[in-house]
Amino acid sequence: MTHALRRASIFAGACGLVACVAFPSLPAQAKATVQIQQSDGSSQTYDDVSVKLVKNQALHLTTADGKGTLIINKAACSYIGEIQRCLPYSASLDQGGSTKPIDFKDGTAYANMTDQNQTLPLSSQQLPPRGIVMLLKTKIGTFISVKGTIDEVTQ
Repeated sequence: MTHALRRASIFAGACGLVACVAFPSLPAQAKATVQIQQSDGSSQTYDDVSVKLVKNQALHLTTADGKGTLIINKAACSYIGEIQRCLPYSASLDQGGSTKPIDFKDGTAYANMTDQNQTLPLSSQQLPPRGIVMLLKTKIGTFISVKGTIDEVTQ
């Protein structure tokens, strides 16, 4: 898919996080780290989190033990060079068989869906191929940060 075509598909409307990108299924070998910092200062870190883009509609971040999945199911996305920037506006937490919406204030995700390192805008930080970084802030002051790579894309 050409860069111009990718841009056109993104601007056609609000898409899911990292959506509208034709990308084949990838081997499940990449992982991410998710850190959750509560407004009281306490924090939890989850390593080896699976990052899956499901049917180009939603981003699923599942803990290594499979007990919790953060789902970003709606975001407005655009490109800055080769980096896709998404502003999520709907998220939920699936835990223990029940799904609850996350009432977040704002957030931004950056994804590199190319096969080369890309530099984040206004930064010297390199995002590896299939790399993703994201920061969300909830209305009660909890921060959710994600750094890693997308390990699966399903069609």
